Amino acid sequence: MPIRHIALALMVVAIWGFNFVVIKLSVDALPPLLAAALRFLLAAIPAVLLIKPPNAPWPYVVGFGLAFGVALYGFLNLAMAWGMPAGLASLVLQVQAFFTMGLAFLILGERPGRFQIIGAVIAFSGIAVIAADRLGGASWLPLVMTLLAAFSWGLANVITKKVGKVNALSYTVWGVLVAPIPLLCLSFLIEGPAAIGTAISQFDWSDATLIAFLAYPATLLGASIWSWLLGQHPASVVAPFTLLVPITGIISGYLVLGEQIKPPEIVGGLLVLSGLMVTLLRAKARHMPLAPGA
Repeated sequence: MPIRHIALALMVVAIWGFNFVVIKLSVDALPPLLAAALRFLLAAIPAVLLIKPPNAPWPYVVGFGLAFGVALYGFLNLAMAWGMPAGLASLVLQVQAFFTMGLAFLILGERPGRFQIIGAVIAFSGIAVIAADRLGGASWLPLVMTLLAAFSWGLANVITKKVGKVNALSYTVWGVLVAPIPLLCLSFLIEGPAAIGTAISQFDWSDATLIAFLAYPATLLGASIWSWLLGQHPASVVAPFTLLVPITGIISGYLVLGEQIKPPEIVGGLLVLSGLMVTLLRAKARHMPLAPGA
């Protein structure tokens, strides 16, 4: 891979890692479901006016939007609003790779390889270490919500696989167009009209900057560059760069938010990364397309 392509991959990894810090800041400033709705509203409009619809069956586009936009970021934003640290969220969310593997087996009949199974066992043992530590306190619910977000991402990946070859940017833009209205409805039901009204009345340039970062660099720019890299190089070369997302996420959380990772979380995190390495670095060149990163 040329140096400039490596630089592009590292830029996307840095954006996606820092994205978790921005999500944390956005859910501190706004109701979490409303923040997710605004993110996808800004990502989809006016992009849908400039980008042609994807050459894909609409039920799959809608399903992708519901899984990736509504479920993934609904669960993730709530988890982070309820206490999930940004760095730890960036790590735990990567188990989406193993949910993808399991759902692909159940829905598509794709049998996982030996190293994929070994990697999944190692990674989920890491999640068990983190869960055991968190079950000792009152902070286990955000972990469960993050795992549900990872499951939703896996479902979005399987829907993408079912679609087949499609323009990823067009697919993403038109897919996330599905997300704002359901998220706004959920925000109205769960967070309440009073909270929404207060947030909108107090909305300022700092809030707009956070949402703009989530919509454009993290969602549209990252997705388009990543899709282009996957078109230029084998997935087996590009995919391992995602191992750096939790690292940049944890570093960003420490530098910007002052987050500290406890020893059990470090041990669990190392196990998750080890499982991902076993899966990605031992995988064959034939890989499943993945939905854009968080």
